[in-house]
Amino acid sequence: MVGEENFIEMYPNKSNNYCCGGGGGFLQSGYTEERRAYGKLKADQILTTGATYCIAPCHNCHAQIHDLSEQRDHAWGTVHLWTLICLSLGILGPNEREYLEDDLKELNVFHPESAM
Repeated sequence: MVGEENFIEMYPNKSNNYCCGGGGGFLQSGYTEERRAYGKLKADQILTTGATYCIAPCHNCHAQIHDLSEQRDHAWGTVHLWTLICLSLGILGPNEREYLEDDLKELNVFHPESAM
């Protein structure tokens, strides 16, 4: 799951990447259908990669990308960047795993007992 061989870059990417459509307060604006319509470009971009997960850097992006996935029968899982960092350090709490897909819920990457 982790590693360069499992990373799929979106196109376009970096400074030309598409906005998810949920930022700048739009997520809480009450215009759900408009937000989802604007997010269709990002959803199509994610679907084109064929990736199992989409990593989101911020809460607004995570919530929007997760909602876009739900609108498409959970076509991908959405994970916060900090969640992957915490998983790799072995410090992600049980309550922080609730939204994860089954393959990540029980994952423990860091094993302190093996470091002794």
